[in-house]
Amino acid sequence: MGKFMSMTKSQLLGTLSESTGLSKKDVSGLMEKMVDLAYKEVKKSGEFVIPGIGKMVKIKRAARQGRNPATGETIQIPAKTVVKFRVAKAAKEAVL
Repeated sequence: MGKFMSMTKSQLLGTLSESTGLSKKDVSGLMEKMVDLAYKEVKKSGEFVIPGIGKMVKIKRAARQGRNPATGETIQIPAKTVVKFRVAKAAKEAVL
């Protein structure tokens, strides 16, 4: 298996800029606004959908018992809220 290289933010901005005709500054501003909107919507309504890609969702995890791997001692893990990303069916089909 070869090494996979993720696209850097700069490369992403450059690619989107070239393909849309927008400046890198405009693309960067748009991406920042979308990220801000996603965070606000997940906090407020519990989810943010990016059509064709997936959605961020806020999930409440119940308290549960776990085990300390070093000692084997049973511990109580408190309830907490986490954010997850669920990939859209269209994205799975396009990639796989």
